[in-house]
Formats: sequence, C-alpha cells, structure tokens
Amino acid sequence: ADGGGKEERETGLKTVVKPLPTRNDRKTELLNDDGPDLQDFLSGELAEKSNWEEYKGNLKRQKGERLRLPPWLKTEIPIGKNFNKLKNTLRDLNLHTVCEEAKCPNIGECWGGGESGTATATIMLMGDTCTRGCRFCSVKTARLPPPLDPDEPYNTAKAIAAWGLDYVVLTSVDRDDIADGGSEHIAKTVANLKERNPRILVECLTPDFRGDLAAVEKIALSGLDVYAHNVETVRELQRHVRDPRANIDQSLSVLRHAKKVNPHILTKTSIMLGLGETEKQIESTLLRESGVDCLTLGQYMQPTKRHLKVEEYVTPESFAHWETVGKDMGFVYTASGPLVRSSYRAGEFFLKNLVEKRKAEGRALAE
Repeated sequence: ADGGGKEERETGLKTVVKPLPTRNDRKTELLNDDGPDLQDFLSGELAEKSNWEEYKGNLKRQKGERLRLPPWLKTEIPIGKNFNKLKNTLRDLNLHTVCEEAKCPNIGECWGGGESGTATATIMLMGDTCTRGCRFCSVKTARLPPPLDPDEPYNTAKAIAAWGLDYVVLTSVDRDDIADGGSEHIAKTVANLKERNPRILVECLTPDFRGDLAAVEKIALSGLDVYAHNVETVRELQRHVRDPRANIDQSLSVLRHAKKVNPHILTKTSIMLGLGETEKQIESTLLRESGVDCLTLGQYMQPTKRHLKVEEYVTPESFAHWETVGKDMGFVYTASGPLVRSSYRAGEFFLKNLVEKRKAEGRALAE
C-alpha cells in the first residue's frame, strides 16, 4: 500500500514505530542509498553485549545486497561542550580533521572527551582534497588540489596549544602533485608543536610519499614520537581496495625506513576487516616480522554508494581473537575491535605511557 499503515521494527536496541513507506519513499531511498552515514550509527545509547549475542541479521553479504549495521556498531549522539568547542576552534582556524572527512563513527566519543573529559581530534594536514582515489575512503579527490596553506603548521600548533592536549595525532591527504609529497609541511607542523610544548607527544599518520624514503626520513627525524602508516588491507586485496599507486611492499618500506633512521620511535599500522579477506590472509599480513611495533584492526564501513561494499560485519568475538593473536605475536600494542580506528583515543593513552616510559629508560641509561 502507498501509506496509511504503520510497522513495528526491532533495531536490536529499541523498537521503533514508524509509518509504512510509500512507493515513492522506497524509490527515494534507493536513489539516495549512500551507504551508512552518521545517523546510521546513532542510537542514543550503546548496544549491550546481550544484544550482540541475540543479533540474527545477516553478517556476510549476498550478491546485490547491502548489509545492515549490527547493534555493536551503534554509538552515542555527539553532543556536549567539548564537542562544540573543538568544532568551533577547527572552523575558526580553517583546519580539517579526518574525523569529519572520513565520517568516523567515533567522533562523538573522541570530540566529546569520553569518560576522561579530554577531547581529542586527528588533524588532517594539507587540506581536504587528496590526489589518490582509494575505493574505501570518502575524502575528496582531485589531480591538482589547492596549494598548501603556509600558515597551517602554525595554526595547527596554535589550536593544539589552546586545547591543552598532551598527545596529538596528525594525518594528511596524499599530495602526489608536490615534489616531496608534503613531507616538509608535516615536519614543520611537528617542529611547531614541539617548540610550543616540548612535552607534547606527537603521532603522525603519513602517506607513503610514492616510496620516497628521503621524505619518510624527514618526518621520522622531525621530533615525532609515533610514526604511523597504514597498509589498510591484506596483501591479496591491495589492488582492489587501494589506489594503484599504493601497495603493501611500498608501505612496509616506509615503516621499516622510519624505524631504521630513528630506532627510538614507535611504528604503527592498521588493517580494515570486512572486505572479503580470509583468516589465513589476515595472519600472513600481520607485520611483526617487519618490525612494526603497534597494530590496530577495525571494521570497514562503506562511506557512500560509490565505495566498496562491506562484505562482512566481523563480530566483536572475532576482533577479540585477533587482538590475542597480535599480543601473542609480540606487538607492543594491539587494538582490535569493530569501532577501532588507526587514530583512536583509547590507544593514545596507552601509547603516551609507553613513549614516556621509553624516554625515561633512555635518560636513565644515559646517566
């Protein structure tokens, strides 16, 4: 029927009563099917574990289907003083965050401050337009993005000083149109931060710079504490998921060289699950033998209908298994969960303590 009725739908979190959709409503829904957006993740309350275990929905995609979000991927509505203050500061200084550009579902927890009350954000340097076109990423792309903002390193340091943070994550778009890939710009930002606050700990989540190891070296020696670069997916899916200019061997060379020129930093990478990878492929991609210190694993989310579909929603129990595997393999830190992202605030506190402990040990040896 074209209206007049109501349906009762069980979401796994609460029952929602709404009018039955009309034929035009369904047509509009199909035309606007852009994959999960922020509203898909909002529940008003976090899903309880009992709801996870009772969930009967399909977790593996059938041909022509788009999977619905399971209850463990529901998050709280982003509100509060910290959230609004951080958002306003970013707009005033013309800064971008990967939290917004990549539609991260953790934005409410990180920007709101969570239980600790400390708001964090991952600043995205070099603008909001990337020269790569990875099939999983919602950041805008162009062959020739706008020129770099020369004031950005200063403005970024100013913003972070205003927030009073003691750990910050800097990431960036890929800028293949610039000779050094923007490595000097990133290094300047780190230097500005350290100059304003020598005690602040800085993590950089960098591009691969087309394999240019001189660019990698520039950032590794800039004063940062954690050098992160993501391999994104298993070896077998690299060409399907990432831009053709990226590959796992090039990414590994970035991580190895950063550690080689600065053995005191921590190196870190991230893998998305749910793209069709097998358990055997995940095991062979875990990179402890490549000298990587820290590993995060999280659920891939389809940002728009133009991007890769989710092939599987991995259960919290499976993520817990991979966290155990990572620990057993000897990673210094492993974070694995449906909503874990490469720059996730829960890990920042652990890494902060680890970096400070290593620095204290280094000072003791020097004495």
